[in-house]
Amino acid sequence: MNSSTERIESAAYSKGHVVVHFASGLEIRFPVAKSPKLATGSEAELRRIEISPFGLHWPDLDEDLSFAGLLRGDYGQQTRAGLTSR
Repeated sequence: MNSSTERIESAAYSKGHVVVHFASGLEIRFPVAKSPKLATGSEAELRRIEISPFGLHWPDLDEDLSFAGLLRGDYGQQTRAGLTSR
């Protein structure tokens, strides 16, 4: 699957998870606990997801997750020391 051609059709927050549906039929579901910024968000902040040409944006939390990162399993867990353990 080529991450440069994947397009997100919808994204939603539900019961502690973000669920992303791609145009290809692929679905990615991940717990907000895997993202340091998302893990601190309120339910209202987490539900306010904007889809951009490059990925997802949570304006109230100042968090962006790219298509490429989502497809690699990177949900914003980058730290200065590198990836945290999964």
